[in-house]
Amino acid sequence: MEQTTDLAIIQQVLSGDSTSYAMLVKRHQRFVFTLALRFSKNREDAEEIAQDCFVKAYKALGTFKQSSKFSTWLYTITYTTAMTFLRKKRVATSSINDEETAFQLENHISAFHANQYERQDSHKFLNQAIGQLQPDDAAIITLFYQGEQSLEEIGVSLHMEPNTVKVKLHRARQRLKDKLQYLLKDEVKELL
Repeated sequence: MEQTTDLAIIQQVLSGDSTSYAMLVKRHQRFVFTLALRFSKNREDAEEIAQDCFVKAYKALGTFKQSSKFSTWLYTITYTTAMTFLRKKRVATSSINDEETAFQLENHISAFHANQYERQDSHKFLNQAIGQLQPDDAAIITLFYQGEQSLEEIGVSLHMEPNTVKVKLHRARQRLKDKLQYLLKDEVKELL
């Protein structure tokens, strides 16, 4: 039903009712932002990526072939936009030396342990662990579990074969488990 509704809204927009596009933005903005945040790991960058995604989607709406769900098409745009944004950002920033990275990680771990007792919600621990994954791993986990996308849909979004997605998802789960074990030590057994 939701796909039909998306398609109906798209038809309204393509027929000249550009204000209807706001309904699509409202429906998908939270997940697009979450996915952008998984890639950028920075709220301001994620907001910029999400905004760029919706602008690009609006401009390219006429090219949407409806062979997949609108959300799959939109998440493909999100992935491409995020990767382009991160590539440009890497070029613009200077490289970080290993000592600085280790110091930041040590501070992050110390801050985590200081606040561990205040944050008993397993959802927060899971999101924190996902946030520590590489962008591709975080995207696959997010698309599969939070976006409830199939392996085929993720493959379309990330320009991969479904079998490749399956292997990457398996490896991402293992890395996520390792991150959770590191963050939670004994508590991870209760979560998994």
